[in-house]
Amino acid sequence: MKKIAIVLLSLTMTTVIQAQKPVYLDESKPIEQRIDDALNRMTLDEKIAVIHAQSKFSSPGVKRLGFPDLWTDDGPHGVRPDVLWDEWEQAGQTNDSCVAFPALTCLAATWNPDLARLYGESLGEEALYRNKSVMLGPGVNIYRTPLGGRNFEYMGEDPLLASRMVAPYVQGLQSMGVAACVKHYALNNDEEYRHQVNVVVSDRALHEIYLPAFKAAVQEGGAWAIMGAYNLYKDQHNCHNDIMLNKILKHDWGFDGVVISDWGGCHNTDEAIKNGLDLEFGSWTDGLTMGKTNAYDLYYMADAYKKGIREGRYTTKELDDKVRRVLRLFYRTTMRKDKPYGFLCSESHYDAALKIAQEGIVLLQNNKVKLKNKKYGEALLPIDITKTKKILVVGENAIKMMTVGGGSSSLKVQREILPLDGIRSYLPADYARGYVGDTVQSYNGVTVGRSLYETRSQAELTAEAVEKAREADIVIFIGGLNKSDYQDCEGHDRKSYDLPYAQNEVIEAILKVNPRLVYVNISGNGAALPWLSKVPAVVQAWYIGSESGKAIASVLFGDVNPSGKLPFTWYASLGQCGAHATGSFPGTWREDHKIIDEEYKEGLFVGYRWTDRLKKEKPLFPFGHGLSYTTFKIGKATSDKTKMTADEELTLTIPVTNTGSVAGAETVQLYIHDKKSSVERPYKELKAFRKVFLQPGETQEITLTINKSALSFYNDKTGQWTAEAGGFEALIGNSAHNLVSSFSFTLEQ
Repeated sequence: MKKIAIVLLSLTMTTVIQAQKPVYLDESKPIEQRIDDALNRMTLDEKIAVIHAQSKFSSPGVKRLGFPDLWTDDGPHGVRPDVLWDEWEQAGQTNDSCVAFPALTCLAATWNPDLARLYGESLGEEALYRNKSVMLGPGVNIYRTPLGGRNFEYMGEDPLLASRMVAPYVQGLQSMGVAACVKHYALNNDEEYRHQVNVVVSDRALHEIYLPAFKAAVQEGGAWAIMGAYNLYKDQHNCHNDIMLNKILKHDWGFDGVVISDWGGCHNTDEAIKNGLDLEFGSWTDGLTMGKTNAYDLYYMADAYKKGIREGRYTTKELDDKVRRVLRLFYRTTMRKDKPYGFLCSESHYDAALKIAQEGIVLLQNNKVKLKNKKYGEALLPIDITKTKKILVVGENAIKMMTVGGGSSSLKVQREILPLDGIRSYLPADYARGYVGDTVQSYNGVTVGRSLYETRSQAELTAEAVEKAREADIVIFIGGLNKSDYQDCEGHDRKSYDLPYAQNEVIEAILKVNPRLVYVNISGNGAALPWLSKVPAVVQAWYIGSESGKAIASVLFGDVNPSGKLPFTWYASLGQCGAHATGSFPGTWREDHKIIDEEYKEGLFVGYRWTDRLKKEKPLFPFGHGLSYTTFKIGKATSDKTKMTADEELTLTIPVTNTGSVAGAETVQLYIHDKKSSVERPYKELKAFRKVFLQPGETQEITLTINKSALSFYNDKTGQWTAEAGGFEALIGNSAHNLVSSFSFTLEQ
């Protein structure tokens, strides 16, 4: 009897296994035919299932047809640690520590598209190892105001720079079989009340400033996914916005990928169905909050959609388009047969993170130190270890992990080298806390490593820093912002342009006893620096990930010659920023207090486009600015022609010479000035750039090419890009305010 029972049980198990075995589709056919085949085989339940989440970060595949589940993950700077199925708490895994790559402001500051490709490839390998098929990034929202809490995740203020950097990032990531989900489309320039801001913007500003990087990600990068933004445009949320998604993205740009909602960005079943949303994540329908579980059937595109189809209120036309796009994403990611191997925390990834960090660090100022006899000595940087005996490091940011916190881009890293430790790897250094900004010991289940707990008063901290500074050869103050609320952090914007905590007070006190101060600013945003004229050296070090301390120290001590350039204008005050000068940030509440209307009154004039209009005021540091430990000469631009037609290109040749004594890199920037236009245009706009690496005394001739698109504006009357015949001027230099060569030419009809 026992033998018979075992045989029967075995037969029963075999039958069950055979019944559950997927029906695999014919892999010999082209993908689009296989998609058609799968779509025809799917039931209504299966179609509805694949267009909404089944957990915090996954959506179901179609097991019956052999499609595995789709796993997404934050973020643009590293693969976020896994959370529980239904809750935001850490899953407590031991194999999900990652390499943290520099924040995207730092990547943009490299002005090096090759590094963007390397960034994407490296991140893609880490994602593959973790079985993630969609990475939620990169972010390319335009830096409209320095108070933007999430600016550190984006690529600066200029649409051309962001476009040139995002495309290779997307290509690199997707070469690994991992989809980029470019975010947050579009006009997501506020964190405070981000679900309620209705942006009012001109068509020209929309198309010339806020959309080009997304368009480049789609048409040049070939992005497989786009994330809708929380905010509204023309009173429709951007996760289901007819103009943004149906007209511009899918029709005009030919996007064949998947539109994914930001988590909780879907608000309405009817709009979600008709207005272009394909895959819904994170909806908080019927109380799906931090503690509510298994409410996925209550999503807007779940049971409500299915019920509407069965009752005849909706057809399956929109549904089939959504499913077709999701299946296409499956074939590009989970079903791709030739995916390379994934690696986690490999030496090559740390090398990539370090190289990007080093090239992105910006030397903002490096003046010679004023001596007591009113003469000037040498510049402080790079620090000469043969002449320096006592270094004092001051500032909380020297010992604070910056990979932890800041919102959805927070990471659990295998390691993060802190700035103080990086400096001490070169020379012994004393340390003083200086100020207290954040004593939180963990974020989302990840601890911050070194304790930030502090009991001393600010007066005691200042006194300690001053006393130690008296005896130091050089003081390195490492300050700036952090990733706490109302700093550089998702969910809130900054409340002030000033440096937080007591940093200005401490810096001023130190300067009274020791003028040999190097200020290292760690942030994704600019800030007011009232003591700037008294501080010899200023370095912008961003949030640069796992190799932070090593990268900063290598620049301070001269092992690496800095070559980063600012991807945004560093204002002296908020009054120099168009969004604040026009009084249009942060918008006005409607009478019902449900929606904020925020009119972008500055229009096209974002960043340097606005400061070009200021006659006397200059920003602290212009867009594109960045110094080096060597010097460069940008020669006269030449071309073989001075006239071009709309079908032609104009190529400029520019000699660049390293006139200093050490190897270095310079970024040549080309701006276009339209001498006469029928519409108002910025005085100049960045249209091309090239980073060139030169040995001492070496000269290279670089070429920069412009075409009709570089001369065009968006014609809001015709809905087309227009280049008017007439005279133009190419302005060439190494920042928006240091243009040393020009070339005049004519566009003919």
